[in-house]
Amino acid sequence: MTANSGSIEINGLSYTYPDGTRGLANVSLSIASGQSVAILGPNGAGKSTLLLTLPGLIFGTGRISIAGIPVSPKTVRDVRKRVGIVFQNPDDQLFCPTVYDDVAFGPVNMGLSADEVKERTESALSSMGLAGYEHRSSHHLSYGEKKRASIATILSMDPAIIAFDEPSANLDPEGVHDLCAVIRAITKTKIVVTHDIGLAVKLADRAIVMRDGLVVEDMPMRELSGDKRRQRELKLAFD
Repeated sequence: MTANSGSIEINGLSYTYPDGTRGLANVSLSIASGQSVAILGPNGAGKSTLLLTLPGLIFGTGRISIAGIPVSPKTVRDVRKRVGIVFQNPDDQLFCPTVYDDVAFGPVNMGLSADEVKERTESALSSMGLAGYEHRSSHHLSYGEKKRASIATILSMDPAIIAFDEPSANLDPEGVHDLCAVIRAITKTKIVVTHDIGLAVKLADRAIVMRDGLVVEDMPMRELSGDKRRQRELKLAFD
């Protein structure tokens, strides 16, 4: 991959849902290849909407470029090779008879050879601590195991950018700790959508805060994590 293969450029992006609800309002930002970014804000802030625009799952007005490729209906096939989304509910990504089949699904549909599919699938499972789970049904996994399996389905496609939508949802503290270790070990451009400032501090170097479809703050995570007053102003902390 090239040096900018995981870069993102967004200029003047707006999106309105069919019922008239504003999802995004003139969002502009740049994310460098290899950067770890948290997108923070309350429910309804526009975080997940922004995530869905990156691989062209929804289209707004304005411009998005992934590794210099403009996102459009004509380019989505190429763009989606570069952007993977780990959804909040792992059951949205696990639908095959076995864990192996789930993780192999992406590489198979990319047209890779049988040997490369096997190599990528086994590597992704191993990196998620799921070696030996190949023949198990995802429905029989614990919730934390499902989370890791859903990440493996994305890793097997080797995208330059991985976005995580509320990755700690429904996990107990031990599960959150284990998942944070897994995410930190991934050496790609990472975007973590969350309302949890504590999780964001553990996973990201940069904080982008959204409210009502707008970007209201963009600053280094170390500065935000040490500024309780600013966290309260942004309604990220209430103590």
